[in-house]
Amino acid sequence: MAKTNFGDGPTFVPPYWEDAKIELMKRDRIMKRLIPQFGDMHLVGRGDPFTTLARSIVGQQISVKAAETVWQRLLALCTRCTPALVLKAGPEQLASCGLSRRKAEYILDLADHFKAKRVHVDKWADMDDEEVIAELLQIRGIGRWTAEMFLIFNLLRPNILPLDDVGLLRGISINYFSGEPVSRSDAREVSANWEPWRTVATWYLWRSLEPTPVEY
Repeated sequence: MAKTNFGDGPTFVPPYWEDAKIELMKRDRIMKRLIPQFGDMHLVGRGDPFTTLARSIVGQQISVKAAETVWQRLLALCTRCTPALVLKAGPEQLASCGLSRRKAEYILDLADHFKAKRVHVDKWADMDDEEVIAELLQIRGIGRWTAEMFLIFNLLRPNILPLDDVGLLRGISINYFSGEPVSRSDAREVSANWEPWRTVATWYLWRSLEPTPVEY
């Protein structure tokens, strides 16, 4: 797995990316047209599980710009984003960064799960997708969509289909159904042709809507 430096830490290039592109372009006429439009661009993964999940919670239901402002304040408060430092900060100081009371509680619960080792971070690499999702869903503030984004961007799992993702459904609608609304069932049917590379196809559909990846 190739490693690069980017933003606030090491990032990783999925080792399967080139093989997945070739397979998808062979099988799917839309992917054959779409993938070449983005040249050498690829999914960029982040390396630290706690930071990735904390940042996901910060960004829930607010704009990317607002989330970045709150995140930078949090980093100023906790110079290293570790479970111990977040727990030490406590709810009042976290709220002073611009977090809602509920989000502060969620991040503290996340930190507590990590510090108490109630999530098995060191075993996630050997666990299947649904096992990891089940562990993450025990943490307050983490729903299935957040868990699936974690599997895509942190664990770099190749076959995730986030059916609750508005961007995925819109990408399928525009590229496969001429803009007509699509159901989860429609999405599953289209994605059957992508396995075992549904993550890769999803990423290219996101790019068809927003060519430059958003950094979380």
